[in-house]
Amino acid sequence: MLKKSLALLQLEAAETGANSLKRSLNGVSLIAIGIGVIIGAGLFSLTGIAAANHTGPAITISFIVAAVGCAFSALCYAEFASLVPVSGSAYTYSYATMGELFAWIIGWDLVLEYSVGAAAVAISWSQYLIKFLSKFDINLPAQLVMSPFETAKLADGSTVSGFVNVPAMVIVLTMTAIVMRGTKGSAWFNALVVFLKVSVVLVFIGLGWQYINPINYQPYIPTNTGTFGEFGLSGILRGAGVIFFVFIGFDIVATMAQETKNPQRNMPIGIMGSLLICTVLFVLFGHVLTGLANYTEFKDSAAPVAIAIEKTPYAWLTSAVLVAILIGYTSVILVDLLGQSRVFFAMSKDGLLPPVFSRLHPRRNTPFQSIALLGAFIALFAGFVPIAVVGEMTSIGTLLAFVMVCLGVLILRRTDPDAPRSFRTPWVPVVPILGIVVCLVMMFSLPGETWLRLIIWLAIGMAIYYGYGKKHSKLRLAQEAEKPTIPVP
Repeated sequence: MLKKSLALLQLEAAETGANSLKRSLNGVSLIAIGIGVIIGAGLFSLTGIAAANHTGPAITISFIVAAVGCAFSALCYAEFASLVPVSGSAYTYSYATMGELFAWIIGWDLVLEYSVGAAAVAISWSQYLIKFLSKFDINLPAQLVMSPFETAKLADGSTVSGFVNVPAMVIVLTMTAIVMRGTKGSAWFNALVVFLKVSVVLVFIGLGWQYINPINYQPYIPTNTGTFGEFGLSGILRGAGVIFFVFIGFDIVATMAQETKNPQRNMPIGIMGSLLICTVLFVLFGHVLTGLANYTEFKDSAAPVAIAIEKTPYAWLTSAVLVAILIGYTSVILVDLLGQSRVFFAMSKDGLLPPVFSRLHPRRNTPFQSIALLGAFIALFAGFVPIAVVGEMTSIGTLLAFVMVCLGVLILRRTDPDAPRSFRTPWVPVVPILGIVVCLVMMFSLPGETWLRLIIWLAIGMAIYYGYGKKHSKLRLAQEAEKPTIPVP
């Protein structure tokens, strides 16, 4: 099986010059990037949907289950990020451990994870914008704030179908323009927005706690309806699977390795630090959210925070939180775009994708053409697909990537045990195996339709690999060039 050697990957990590990414990030920057993408759609949108449809108040338990699975995977990511500090995240790690075909599958899967994740956040951003504008009696046409697969009831009682979600498309394209300007500028913008988002979460928890109605916690784990995934234990597992994609921030940190100063030290700090901080905030946030309003009130709403705040006397807080959420969501989209473009950069450098995805701007050293193409794709997704669909698609893509990274650590510990690792995953093989098991359990708890979409997506990816990637693989072409030719008599 065609694999990329650790020596070659480490040589790429040391590259400098016009065709290499600029190292400008430190440990604090990486933690901010991780928090910037983790605190977003999971807290401010899908938390309510998961509670209403799957968990009830036990959404807090789902967050803990998801966090445990993340912790196992994060430890494996941290080892890889310190061992192979190059762009590409799980794609690059799979190339070194399981070979080119598996690397392609994971790379294509990461497209699903990051791109669809950004679309989910953009859709939720659009719904919060509508709520904010409505406070000033500004009402956008319903047809222009929904996908074609959604309907809404107007004030006169009539029902209309959506055409395209224009606000969601606009915010994606705006963030695309910012990312194209460069990593350092994006990091400064992200750090400012992260401070704002964390402040909002802490204010919501602090002020909302005193208005929790204990009745809303009865029962804490609603009885299962007789259908798998609808409350009870299976509901908690499905809820964990649905909200799992909110933790993708720490693996996006891994995609920034080639732009990080001293990555062997700073990558583990960024990965583990962002995960720990966000897990604590998630559990507290979910507890307050379901304590302020009954979980049934969040059904089919991508803006549950606004519903919960209405249960408090802080009318002023509603507008302030809505503004903060709108600004905060932008950093999630921004970091998703950063992560996705860096994965494509790595795949293109390997020849598996066309050169356009690794072509850097002559002055800013960013893959500007790749970012523009991805931004357009994500904008179309955000404009025409409902949030429930994109949320579950992102979750299953994330879980698959985590499984492959945990498996990669097991393989590399056996095939190359003496490679220098500045961070070592503890308790191997226990931690990687537990990471695989927990992630697989959450994957299998997701609906069959989500699995079908994943299979279709991967089938499209395989067609591209065999149609283009395999023929243009630089590693494959180099090995074929080294084969001795047999003289013709």
